Amino acid sequence: MGEGGKEIERLVELMARLPGLGPRSARRAVLAMIKKRELVMEPLARALADVAATVRECEVCGNIATGARCAICTDPRRSEAELCVVEDVADLWAMERGASFRGRYHVLGGVLSALDGVGPDELRIPALVNRVEAGGVTEVILALNATVDGQTTAHYIADQLERLPVEVTSLAQGVPVGGELDYLDDGTISAALRARKRF
Repeated sequence: MGEGGKEIERLVELMARLPGLGPRSARRAVLAMIKKRELVMEPLARALADVAATVRECEVCGNIATGARCAICTDPRRSEAELCVVEDVADLWAMERGASFRGRYHVLGGVLSALDGVGPDELRIPALVNRVEAGGVTEVILALNATVDGQTTAHYIADQLERLPVEVTSLAQGVPVGGELDYLDDGTISAALRARKRF
């Protein structure tokens, strides 16, 4: 690199590994942090150390937590009856951004994939079945991506829960709110057409 010492090069290299950051944007971010060392870099370093020391997986749902259970699992205002199943924590956070779901979550940690050797035991599917068997859950909402692996996983979970007294639903697939047909792919339009309802 030539612009700084080994420590700076190492920081740029680590930053470049983050999603959405390549070598150039990582270099710009590091330079910005160095210029604002007291305001940005030092508080960031402390925050990273704090999170590294305390972050863990929620023992109930698999969300990121700083204690044994995450804030959603310990929130008494959240409904125990509705359980939303997501692939990973990023999907949980996306659902929370909408602020319309007031139930609980279950993070699988991936999807079934024969190609990658990911079976049910590599995911948190047995834990999901145990949660439903324990009682209190009346609906399991499968909020999995509309990929082949995502839908295979959804079908597998539905089969596993079939014997239990719980309703299994999935997110509607189709035209997003504010979506223009011209910008949608053919698969989305076809799914929307098949799932149409009386207007």
